[in-house]
Amino acid sequence: MDRYGMQNQIACIRSLFDQGYLDEQFIQLEELQDDANPNFVQEIVTLFYTDSTRLIQNIELTLIGAKKVTSECAVFRQYCAAGNAEAYIKQEHAILRKKLEFYFQMMGQAAVAQTT
Repeated sequence: MDRYGMQNQIACIRSLFDQGYLDEQFIQLEELQDDANPNFVQEIVTLFYTDSTRLIQNIELTLIGAKKVTSECAVFRQYCAAGNAEAYIKQEHAILRKKLEFYFQMMGQAAVAQTT
């Protein structure tokens, strides 16, 4: 590979880091690649996509008939596409917390009512 090609490769990989697609684990994978395994990183990435695709399909299949879960997954995908997954998770966490607090409050009132 000539110097220009190497510079393009470095710029491309730097861009992937800057955009948040890659992190330190990718560097660790690259460090494991050597002359004996020149395609190690590519093989690992291919395995990742094969496995993750299968797992996603399994999740989607298990959601058939679970209307609430399916609709929530669709909403979550929209938040992710908008780059706002954290807001969705915080919102759902707060909703769950309120529901559980109400539940425990009701359980406390029921316990008091049983003792009187």
